[in-house]
Amino acid sequence: MAEELLINVNPFETRVALVAHGLLQEVHIARAEGYSVTGNIYLGRVERIVPGMQAAFVDIGLARPGFLHARDIDVPRILTADDGETKEVNKPDIRSLLHEGQSLLVQVEKDPISTKGARLSTQLALASKYLVMMPNETHVGISQRIEDEDERERLRSSLNDIRSSRGIDFGLIARTAAERAPEDHLASDIALLERIWQRVSERAEKIEQVPAVVYEELPLHSRMVRELVGLETETIFIDDEHTYRGIRRYVDEFIPSYAERVHFYDGRRPLFERHSVEDEVLRALEAKILLRSGGSLIIEQTEAMISVDVNTGGFLGGHNFEETVFRTNMEAAAAIPRQLRLRNLGGIIVIDFIDMVDPEHQRQVLRALEKAAEADPVRTRIEGFSALGLVQMSRKRTRESLAQVMCAPCANCNGQGIVRTAESTCVDVLRTLAQDYQARCNQKGGKGDYLIRATEAVVDRLLDEDAEHLTTLSQTMQREVRIQVEPNYLEGQFDIVLVQNVAR
Repeated sequence: MAEELLINVNPFETRVALVAHGLLQEVHIARAEGYSVTGNIYLGRVERIVPGMQAAFVDIGLARPGFLHARDIDVPRILTADDGETKEVNKPDIRSLLHEGQSLLVQVEKDPISTKGARLSTQLALASKYLVMMPNETHVGISQRIEDEDERERLRSSLNDIRSSRGIDFGLIARTAAERAPEDHLASDIALLERIWQRVSERAEKIEQVPAVVYEELPLHSRMVRELVGLETETIFIDDEHTYRGIRRYVDEFIPSYAERVHFYDGRRPLFERHSVEDEVLRALEAKILLRSGGSLIIEQTEAMISVDVNTGGFLGGHNFEETVFRTNMEAAAAIPRQLRLRNLGGIIVIDFIDMVDPEHQRQVLRALEKAAEADPVRTRIEGFSALGLVQMSRKRTRESLAQVMCAPCANCNGQGIVRTAESTCVDVLRTLAQDYQARCNQKGGKGDYLIRATEAVVDRLLDEDAEHLTTLSQTMQREVRIQVEPNYLEGQFDIVLVQNVAR
Protein backbone atom coordinates (compact mmCIF):
# COMPACT_ATOMS: atom_id res chain seq x y z
CA MET A 1 0.00 0.00 0.00
CA ALA A 2 1.79 3.16 -1.25
CA GLU A 3 2.06 5.72 1.53
CA GLU A 4 2.96 9.39 1.98
CA LEU A 5 3.89 11.08 5.26
CA LEU A 6 2.90 14.76 5.45
CA ILE A 7 4.39 16.99 8.16
CA ASN A 8 2.85 20.43 8.65
CA VAL A 9 4.70 22.74 11.07
CA ASN A 10 3.90 26.26 12.25
CA PRO A 11 4.71 28.20 15.46
CA PHE A 12 1.56 27.10 17.26
CA GLU A 13 0.99 23.54 16.04
CA THR A 14 2.66 20.52 14.47
CA ARG A 15 0.59 17.97 12.54
CA VAL A 16 1.61 14.69 10.97
CA ALA A 17 -0.65 12.81 8.56
CA LEU A 18 -0.22 9.37 7.02
CA VAL A 19 -1.93 9.03 3.63
CA ALA A 20 -2.25 5.72 1.80
CA HIS A 21 -3.73 5.51 -1.72
CA GLY A 22 -5.15 9.00 -1.30
CA LEU A 23 -6.97 8.21 1.97
CA LEU A 24 -5.99 9.66 5.32
CA GLN A 25 -5.12 6.81 7.69
CA GLU A 26 -3.70 8.53 10.74
CA VAL A 27 -3.24 12.06 12.06
CA HIS A 28 -1.20 13.30 15.03
CA ILE A 29 -1.41 16.80 16.48
CA ALA A 30 0.95 18.58 18.87
CA ARG A 31 -0.20 21.93 20.16
CA ALA A 32 1.95 24.56 21.85
CA GLU A 33 1.35 23.01 25.29
CA GLY A 34 2.75 19.67 24.21
CA TYR A 35 1.79 16.42 22.58
CA SER A 36 2.21 13.14 24.39
CA VAL A 37 4.21 12.01 27.39
CA THR A 38 3.95 8.33 26.48
CA GLY A 39 7.45 6.86 26.54
CA ASN A 40 8.87 9.54 28.83
CA ILE A 41 10.82 8.32 31.86
CA TYR A 42 10.54 10.14 35.20
CA LEU A 43 12.10 9.88 38.61
CA GLY A 44 8.88 9.96 40.60
CA ARG A 45 7.82 9.80 44.23
CA VAL A 46 5.21 7.40 45.62
CA GLU A 47 2.41 9.55 47.03
CA ARG A 48 -0.08 6.93 48.14
CA ILE A 49 -0.41 3.16 48.19
CA VAL A 50 -3.86 1.58 47.83
CA PRO A 51 -3.62 -2.07 48.95
CA GLY A 52 -7.19 -2.87 47.89
CA MET A 53 -6.33 -1.97 44.30
CA GLN A 54 -2.78 -3.34 44.52
CA ALA A 55 -1.69 -0.02 43.10
CA ALA A 56 0.17 3.15 43.94
CA PHE A 57 -0.17 6.77 42.87
CA VAL A 58 3.14 8.31 41.86
CA ASP A 59 3.89 12.03 41.52
CA ILE A 60 5.85 12.55 38.29
CA GLY A 61 5.32 16.29 38.00
CA LEU A 62 2.17 16.25 35.84
CA ALA A 63 -1.20 17.74 36.78
CA ARG A 64 -2.36 14.43 38.30
CA PRO A 65 -0.36 11.60 39.91
CA GLY A 66 0.28 8.60 37.68
CA PHE A 67 -1.21 5.15 38.35
CA LEU A 68 1.17 2.23 38.94
CA HIS A 69 -0.27 -1.27 39.35
CA ALA A 70 1.63 -4.05 41.10
CA ARG A 71 1.75 -6.11 37.90
CA ASP A 72 3.63 -3.27 36.19
CA ILE A 73 6.38 -3.24 38.81
CA ASP A 74 9.58 -5.02 37.84
CA VAL A 75 9.72 -8.26 39.91
CA PRO A 76 11.32 -11.68 39.16
CA ARG A 77 9.54 -13.52 36.35
CA ILE A 78 9.80 -16.61 34.16
CA LEU A 79 9.99 -15.74 30.46
CA THR A 80 8.24 -17.50 27.60
CA ALA A 81 10.37 -18.69 24.73
CA ASP A 82 9.57 -16.36 21.86
CA ASP A 83 6.90 -13.71 21.96
CA GLY A 84 8.36 -11.51 24.66
CA GLU A 85 5.43 -11.98 27.04
CA THR A 86 6.09 -12.88 30.66
CA LYS A 87 4.57 -15.26 33.15
CA GLU A 88 4.23 -14.31 36.79
CA VAL A 89 6.20 -16.41 39.28
CA ASN A 90 4.56 -14.76 42.24
CA LYS A 91 2.35 -11.81 43.02
CA PRO A 92 3.81 -10.03 46.04
CA ASP A 93 1.69 -7.52 47.91
CA ILE A 94 2.38 -4.01 46.67
CA ARG A 95 3.21 -2.96 50.23
CA SER A 96 6.24 -5.26 50.08
CA LEU A 97 7.39 -3.60 46.83
CA LEU A 98 6.84 0.11 47.52
CA HIS A 99 6.45 2.54 50.39
CA GLU A 100 5.14 6.09 50.50
CA GLY A 101 7.79 8.71 49.82
CA GLN A 102 9.93 6.26 47.85
CA SER A 103 11.64 7.53 44.68
CA LEU A 104 11.69 5.27 41.63
CA LEU A 105 12.12 5.35 37.86
CA VAL A 106 8.84 4.98 36.02
CA GLN A 107 7.83 5.20 32.37
CA VAL A 108 4.54 6.47 30.98
CA GLU A 109 2.65 3.72 29.13
CA LYS A 110 -0.56 5.69 28.58
CA ASP A 111 -1.13 9.44 28.54
CA PRO A 112 -3.48 11.09 31.05
CA ILE A 113 -6.94 10.78 29.54
CA SER A 114 -9.95 12.75 30.77
CA THR A 115 -9.85 12.56 34.60
CA LYS A 116 -7.40 9.65 34.72
CA GLY A 117 -3.72 10.12 35.45
CA ALA A 118 -0.96 8.60 33.33
CA ARG A 119 -0.55 4.82 33.41
CA LEU A 120 2.96 4.00 34.65
CA SER A 121 5.35 1.06 34.67
CA THR A 122 8.79 0.37 36.13
CA GLN A 123 9.44 -2.09 33.29
CA LEU A 124 11.37 0.42 31.22
CA ALA A 125 11.60 0.25 27.42
CA LEU A 126 13.41 2.45 24.89
CA ALA A 127 12.35 2.37 21.25
CA SER A 128 14.32 2.90 18.07
CA LYS A 129 13.34 2.41 14.43
CA TYR A 130 13.76 -1.37 14.47
CA LEU A 131 14.06 -2.39 18.11
CA VAL A 132 12.76 -1.96 21.64
CA MET A 133 15.36 -2.20 24.38
CA MET A 134 14.40 -3.40 27.88
CA PRO A 135 17.24 -2.57 30.32
CA ASN A 136 15.81 -4.72 33.13
CA GLU A 137 15.15 -7.82 31.00
CA THR A 138 17.42 -10.32 29.25
CA HIS A 139 15.32 -12.07 26.61
CA VAL A 140 15.02 -11.53 22.85
CA GLY A 141 11.55 -11.35 21.32
CA ILE A 142 10.12 -10.85 17.84
CA SER A 143 7.02 -8.86 16.90
CA GLN A 144 4.06 -11.16 16.36
CA ARG A 145 3.23 -9.21 13.21
CA ILE A 146 6.31 -10.74 11.58
CA GLU A 147 4.81 -14.07 10.55
CA ASP A 148 7.51 -15.59 8.34
CA GLU A 149 9.31 -18.17 10.49
CA ASP A 150 12.59 -17.92 8.56
CA GLU A 151 12.63 -14.16 9.06
CA ARG A 152 11.83 -14.52 12.74
CA GLU A 153 14.72 -16.94 13.16
CA ARG A 154 17.07 -14.64 11.20
CA LEU A 155 16.23 -11.71 13.43
CA ARG A 156 16.56 -13.71 16.62
CA SER A 157 19.92 -15.08 15.56
CA SER A 158 21.21 -11.67 14.45
CA LEU A 159 20.19 -9.98 17.69
CA ASN A 160 21.79 -12.69 19.81
CA ASP A 161 24.99 -12.47 17.76
CA ILE A 162 25.15 -8.69 18.15
CA ARG A 163 24.47 -8.90 21.88
CA SER A 164 27.21 -11.49 22.28
CA SER A 165 29.75 -9.51 20.24
CA ARG A 166 29.07 -6.30 22.20
CA GLY A 167 28.99 -8.07 25.57
CA ILE A 168 25.51 -6.83 26.50
CA ASP A 169 22.64 -8.73 28.08
CA PHE A 170 19.67 -6.35 28.09
CA GLY A 171 16.44 -7.49 26.50
CA LEU A 172 15.46 -6.69 22.93
CA ILE A 173 12.29 -6.98 20.88
CA ALA A 174 12.42 -6.71 17.10
CA ARG A 175 9.64 -4.37 15.95
CA THR A 176 7.57 -4.97 12.83
CA ALA A 177 9.76 -2.46 10.95
CA ALA A 178 12.76 -4.79 11.54
CA GLU A 179 11.43 -7.27 8.99
CA ARG A 180 14.10 -7.61 6.25
CA ALA A 181 16.29 -4.98 7.97
CA PRO A 182 20.04 -5.63 7.38
CA GLU A 183 22.09 -6.75 10.36
CA ASP A 184 24.23 -3.59 10.31
CA HIS A 185 21.06 -1.50 10.74
CA LEU A 186 20.10 -3.60 13.75
CA ALA A 187 23.60 -3.17 15.18
CA SER A 188 23.38 0.62 14.73
CA ASP A 189 20.05 0.68 16.54
CA ILE A 190 21.48 -1.31 19.45
CA ALA A 191 24.46 1.07 19.71
CA LEU A 192 22.05 4.03 19.74
CA LEU A 193 19.90 2.46 22.47
CA GLU A 194 22.99 1.74 24.55
CA ARG A 195 23.98 5.44 24.39
CA ILE A 196 20.47 6.57 25.30
CA TRP A 197 20.28 4.23 28.28
CA GLN A 198 23.69 5.37 29.51
CA ARG A 199 22.50 9.00 29.43
CA VAL A 200 19.27 8.03 31.25
CA SER A 201 21.21 6.22 33.97
CA GLU A 202 23.66 9.09 34.45
CA ARG A 203 20.90 11.70 34.59
CA ALA A 204 18.86 9.67 37.10
CA GLU A 205 21.87 9.52 39.44
CA LYS A 206 22.44 13.29 39.32
CA ILE A 207 18.86 14.38 40.01
CA GLU A 208 18.50 16.14 43.35
CA GLN A 209 14.85 17.20 43.30
CA VAL A 210 12.05 14.68 42.74
CA PRO A 211 9.89 14.47 40.65
CA ALA A 212 11.94 15.12 37.52
CA VAL A 213 12.06 14.17 33.85
CA VAL A 214 14.87 11.72 33.09
CA TYR A 215 14.16 10.99 29.43
CA GLU A 216 11.86 12.61 26.89
CA GLU A 217 10.70 10.92 23.73
CA LEU A 218 11.47 12.45 20.35
CA PRO A 219 9.40 15.48 19.22
CA LEU A 220 6.26 14.62 17.30
CA HIS A 221 7.64 14.93 13.77
CA SER A 222 10.75 12.80 14.42
CA ARG A 223 8.79 10.28 16.46
CA MET A 224 6.27 9.81 13.68
CA VAL A 225 9.04 9.38 11.10
CA ARG A 226 10.41 6.64 13.32
CA GLU A 227 7.02 5.02 13.97
CA LEU A 228 5.23 5.38 10.64
CA VAL A 229 7.87 5.25 7.91
CA GLY A 230 8.13 1.75 6.46
CA LEU A 231 8.64 -0.24 3.30
CA GLU A 232 5.48 1.23 1.74
CA THR A 233 6.50 4.85 2.36
CA GLU A 234 7.19 6.55 -0.96
CA THR A 235 7.50 10.20 0.09
CA ILE A 236 7.94 12.33 3.22
CA PHE A 237 6.88 15.97 2.72
CA ILE A 238 7.76 18.68 5.28
CA ASP A 239 6.54 22.26 4.79
CA ASP A 240 8.90 23.90 7.32
CA GLU A 241 12.54 24.32 6.28
CA HIS A 242 14.02 24.12 9.80
CA THR A 243 12.06 20.94 10.56
CA TYR A 244 13.01 19.54 7.17
CA ARG A 245 16.71 19.93 7.93
CA GLY A 246 16.27 18.27 11.33
CA ILE A 247 14.36 15.31 9.91
CA ARG A 248 16.84 14.96 7.08
CA ARG A 249 19.68 14.68 9.63
CA TYR A 250 17.68 12.12 11.61
CA VAL A 251 16.96 10.03 8.50
CA ASP A 252 20.55 10.28 7.25
CA GLU A 253 21.80 8.91 10.57
CA PHE A 254 19.25 6.23 11.41
CA ILE A 255 17.44 5.20 8.20
CA PRO A 256 19.70 6.38 5.36
CA SER A 257 17.91 4.21 2.80
CA TYR A 258 14.94 6.61 3.07
CA ALA A 259 16.96 9.82 2.68
CA GLU A 260 15.97 10.41 -0.96
CA ARG A 261 12.29 10.18 -0.02
CA VAL A 262 12.43 13.23 2.27
CA HIS A 263 11.37 16.44 0.50
CA PHE A 264 10.87 20.06 1.50
CA TYR A 265 7.43 21.23 0.33
CA ASP A 266 7.17 24.88 -0.71
CA GLY A 267 4.11 24.77 -2.93
CA ARG A 268 1.60 27.61 -3.04
CA ARG A 269 -1.27 25.49 -1.77
CA PRO A 270 -0.98 24.45 1.90
CA LEU A 271 0.37 20.91 2.21
CA PHE A 272 -2.66 19.46 4.00
CA GLU A 273 -5.09 21.22 1.68
CA ARG A 274 -3.34 19.86 -1.39
CA HIS A 275 -3.85 16.30 -0.13
CA SER A 276 -7.44 16.96 1.13
CA VAL A 277 -6.34 16.22 4.69
CA GLU A 278 -8.10 19.24 6.20
CA ASP A 279 -11.52 18.03 5.02
CA GLU A 280 -10.80 14.47 6.18
CA VAL A 281 -9.89 15.66 9.67
CA LEU A 282 -13.12 17.66 9.95
CA ARG A 283 -15.17 14.66 8.79
CA ALA A 284 -13.41 12.51 11.40
CA LEU A 285 -15.00 14.67 14.09
CA GLU A 286 -18.50 13.83 12.89
CA ALA A 287 -20.50 10.93 14.30
CA LYS A 288 -21.93 9.86 10.93
CA ILE A 289 -19.79 8.43 8.13
CA LEU A 290 -21.37 7.86 4.72
CA LEU A 291 -20.39 4.70 2.85
CA ARG A 292 -20.09 4.63 -0.92
CA SER A 293 -23.02 2.25 -1.23
CA GLY A 294 -25.36 4.70 0.49
CA GLY A 295 -25.14 3.04 3.89
CA SER A 296 -23.60 4.72 6.89
CA LEU A 297 -21.73 4.26 10.17
CA ILE A 298 -22.62 6.02 13.40
CA ILE A 299 -19.63 6.14 15.75
CA GLU A 300 -20.17 7.34 19.30
CA GLN A 301 -17.50 7.67 21.98
CA THR A 302 -18.36 7.28 25.67
CA GLU A 303 -16.26 6.94 28.81
CA ALA A 304 -16.75 3.17 28.93
CA MET A 305 -16.67 2.13 25.27
CA ILE A 306 -17.01 3.00 21.61
CA SER A 307 -20.19 1.99 19.80
CA VAL A 308 -20.42 1.59 16.02
CA ASP A 309 -23.84 1.22 14.40
CA VAL A 310 -24.12 0.09 10.76
CA ASN A 311 -27.13 1.27 8.71
CA THR A 312 -28.23 0.53 5.15
CA GLY A 313 -29.39 4.11 4.52
CA GLY A 314 -30.52 4.53 0.92
CA PHE A 315 -28.75 1.43 -0.37
CA LEU A 316 -31.35 -0.99 -1.79
CA GLY A 317 -29.02 -3.63 -3.20
CA GLY A 318 -29.43 -5.70 -6.32
CA HIS A 319 -31.53 -8.82 -5.81
CA ASN A 320 -32.81 -9.16 -2.25
CA PHE A 321 -32.61 -7.68 1.21
CA GLU A 322 -30.07 -10.24 2.46
CA GLU A 323 -27.70 -9.24 -0.34
CA THR A 324 -28.19 -5.57 0.54
CA VAL A 325 -27.38 -6.26 4.19
CA PHE A 326 -24.33 -8.38 3.32
CA ARG A 327 -22.83 -5.84 0.92
CA THR A 328 -23.39 -2.96 3.36
CA ASN A 329 -21.83 -4.94 6.22
CA MET A 330 -18.83 -5.88 4.06
CA GLU A 331 -18.21 -2.25 3.16
CA ALA A 332 -18.62 -1.25 6.82
CA ALA A 333 -16.18 -3.95 7.96
CA ALA A 334 -13.53 -2.57 5.62
CA ALA A 335 -14.14 1.03 6.74
CA ILE A 336 -14.40 0.65 10.52
CA PRO A 337 -10.71 -0.10 11.36
CA ARG A 338 -9.58 2.90 9.31
CA GLN A 339 -12.03 5.15 11.13
CA LEU A 340 -10.89 3.86 14.52
CA ARG A 341 -7.26 4.48 13.57
CA LEU A 342 -7.96 7.92 12.09
CA ARG A 343 -9.96 9.01 15.15
CA ASN A 344 -7.54 7.22 17.49
CA LEU A 345 -10.38 5.51 19.30
CA GLY A 346 -9.39 2.79 21.74
CA GLY A 347 -10.65 0.61 24.55
CA ILE A 348 -13.68 -1.66 24.16
CA ILE A 349 -15.46 -1.26 20.81
CA VAL A 350 -18.88 -2.79 20.10
CA ILE A 351 -20.04 -3.02 16.47
CA ASP A 352 -23.71 -3.50 15.67
CA PHE A 353 -23.73 -4.88 12.13
CA ILE A 354 -27.06 -5.25 10.37
CA ASP A 355 -28.54 -8.66 11.20
CA MET A 356 -27.56 -11.42 8.76
CA VAL A 357 -29.29 -14.77 8.42
CA ASP A 358 -26.57 -16.66 6.54
CA PRO A 359 -23.69 -17.83 8.85
CA GLU A 360 -21.34 -17.71 5.84
CA HIS A 361 -22.08 -14.01 5.46
CA GLN A 362 -21.18 -13.49 9.10
CA ARG A 363 -17.90 -15.33 8.60
CA GLN A 364 -16.98 -13.23 5.55
CA VAL A 365 -17.83 -9.95 7.30
CA LEU A 366 -15.71 -10.95 10.30
CA ARG A 367 -12.81 -11.89 8.01
CA ALA A 368 -13.11 -8.52 6.20
CA LEU A 369 -12.96 -6.73 9.55
CA GLU A 370 -9.87 -8.71 10.60
CA LYS A 371 -8.14 -8.08 7.28
CA ALA A 372 -8.78 -4.33 7.46
CA ALA A 373 -7.46 -4.25 11.04
CA GLU A 374 -4.16 -5.78 9.94
CA ALA A 375 -3.07 -2.38 8.56
CA ASP A 376 -3.41 -0.81 12.02
CA PRO A 377 -0.06 -0.80 13.89
CA VAL A 378 -1.89 -0.51 17.22
CA ARG A 379 -2.69 -3.83 18.85
CA THR A 380 -6.30 -4.93 18.24
CA ARG A 381 -8.32 -7.99 19.21
CA ILE A 382 -11.55 -9.04 17.52
CA GLU A 383 -14.15 -11.46 18.91
CA GLY A 384 -16.77 -13.27 16.82
CA PHE A 385 -20.46 -12.48 16.58
CA SER A 386 -22.30 -12.73 19.90
CA ALA A 387 -25.75 -14.25 20.38
CA LEU A 388 -27.14 -10.73 19.97
CA GLY A 389 -25.38 -10.26 16.64
CA LEU A 390 -22.77 -7.84 18.03
CA VAL A 391 -19.03 -7.93 17.39
CA GLN A 392 -16.76 -6.90 20.22
CA MET A 393 -13.21 -5.76 19.64
CA SER A 394 -10.55 -3.91 21.56
CA ARG A 395 -7.88 -1.44 20.46
CA LYS A 396 -5.02 -0.34 22.67
CA ARG A 397 -5.50 3.21 23.90
CA THR A 398 -2.35 5.21 24.67
CA ARG A 399 -3.38 8.83 24.13
CA GLU A 400 -6.42 11.05 23.72
CA SER A 401 -8.67 10.59 20.73
CA LEU A 402 -8.76 13.10 17.89
CA ALA A 403 -12.03 14.53 19.22
CA GLN A 404 -10.58 14.92 22.72
CA VAL A 405 -7.57 16.79 21.30
CA MET A 406 -9.54 19.11 19.02
CA CYS A 407 -12.88 19.54 20.79
CA ALA A 408 -14.42 20.34 24.17
CA PRO A 409 -17.82 19.38 25.62
CA CYS A 410 -20.67 21.50 24.26
CA ALA A 411 -21.53 24.38 26.61
CA ASN A 412 -25.23 24.04 25.72
CA CYS A 413 -25.63 20.34 26.47
CA ASN A 414 -22.65 19.70 28.80
CA GLY A 415 -21.37 17.04 26.44
CA GLN A 416 -24.60 15.00 26.49
CA GLY A 417 -25.32 15.63 22.83
CA ILE A 418 -28.92 16.72 23.54
CA VAL A 419 -30.66 19.84 24.88
CA ARG A 420 -34.10 20.42 26.35
CA THR A 421 -36.75 21.43 23.84
CA ALA A 422 -38.55 24.74 24.17
CA GLU A 423 -41.73 22.81 25.01
CA SER A 424 -40.05 20.93 27.87
CA THR A 425 -38.50 24.13 29.20
CA CYS A 426 -41.89 25.88 29.13
CA VAL A 427 -43.41 23.04 31.14
CA ASP A 428 -40.57 23.45 33.66
CA VAL A 429 -41.20 27.20 33.82
CA LEU A 430 -44.95 26.81 34.46
CA ARG A 431 -44.39 24.07 37.05
CA THR A 432 -41.71 26.05 38.88
CA LEU A 433 -43.85 29.18 38.84
CA ALA A 434 -46.81 27.34 40.40
CA GLN A 435 -44.62 25.67 43.03
CA ASP A 436 -42.93 28.94 44.00
CA TYR A 437 -46.30 30.67 44.38
CA GLN A 438 -47.66 27.85 46.54
CA ALA A 439 -44.55 27.89 48.75
CA ARG A 440 -44.82 31.65 49.29
CA CYS A 441 -48.52 31.34 50.11
CA ASN A 442 -47.75 28.70 52.76
CA GLN A 443 -45.10 31.02 54.25
CA LYS A 444 -47.45 34.03 54.09
CA GLY A 445 -44.86 36.25 52.48
CA GLY A 446 -43.19 37.36 49.31
CA LYS A 447 -45.61 39.78 47.68
CA GLY A 448 -44.96 41.05 44.19
CA ASP A 449 -45.16 40.07 40.54
CA TYR A 450 -43.12 37.52 38.61
CA LEU A 451 -40.52 38.06 35.89
CA ILE A 452 -39.52 35.10 33.69
CA ARG A 453 -36.13 35.25 31.95
CA ALA A 454 -35.47 32.68 29.23
CA THR A 455 -34.20 32.13 25.69
CA GLU A 456 -36.04 33.57 22.71
CA ALA A 457 -37.46 30.17 21.71
CA VAL A 458 -38.97 29.66 25.18
CA VAL A 459 -40.36 33.20 25.32
CA ASP A 460 -41.94 32.77 21.87
CA ARG A 461 -43.66 29.58 23.00
CA LEU A 462 -44.92 31.16 26.24
CA LEU A 463 -46.47 33.95 24.16
CA ASP A 464 -47.96 31.55 21.61
CA GLU A 465 -48.65 27.84 22.21
CA ASP A 466 -48.53 28.10 26.02
CA ALA A 467 -50.06 31.56 26.34
CA GLU A 468 -53.38 30.15 27.60
CA HIS A 469 -51.63 28.12 30.36
CA LEU A 470 -49.61 31.15 31.44
CA THR A 471 -52.68 33.41 31.52
CA THR A 472 -54.69 30.92 33.58
CA LEU A 473 -51.81 30.53 36.05
CA SER A 474 -51.39 34.31 36.32
CA GLN A 475 -55.10 34.73 37.08
CA THR A 476 -55.01 31.95 39.67
CA MET A 477 -52.05 33.56 41.45
CA GLN A 478 -53.55 37.06 41.03
CA ARG A 479 -50.11 38.24 40.03
CA GLU A 480 -48.81 39.68 36.82
CA VAL A 481 -46.25 37.56 34.98
CA ARG A 482 -43.81 39.35 32.71
CA ILE A 483 -41.41 37.74 30.24
CA GLN A 484 -37.94 38.84 29.16
CA VAL A 485 -35.65 37.41 26.49
CA GLU A 486 -32.10 36.66 27.67
CA PRO A 487 -29.97 36.13 24.51
CA ASN A 488 -27.00 34.80 26.50
CA TYR A 489 -28.98 32.00 28.18
CA LEU A 490 -28.33 28.43 27.07
CA GLU A 491 -31.05 26.10 25.81
CA GLY A 492 -33.11 24.90 28.78
CA GLN A 493 -31.89 27.69 31.07
CA PHE A 494 -34.38 30.08 32.72
CA ASP A 495 -34.88 32.20 35.86
CA ILE A 496 -38.03 33.19 37.72
CA VAL A 497 -37.70 36.37 39.82
CA LEU A 498 -40.17 37.85 42.25
CA VAL A 499 -40.18 41.59 41.57
CA GLN A 500 -41.51 44.21 43.99
CA ASN A 501 -43.37 47.11 42.38
CA VAL A 502 -42.94 46.06 38.77
CA ALA A 503 -43.71 49.02 36.52
CA ARG A 504 -47.18 48.61 35.02
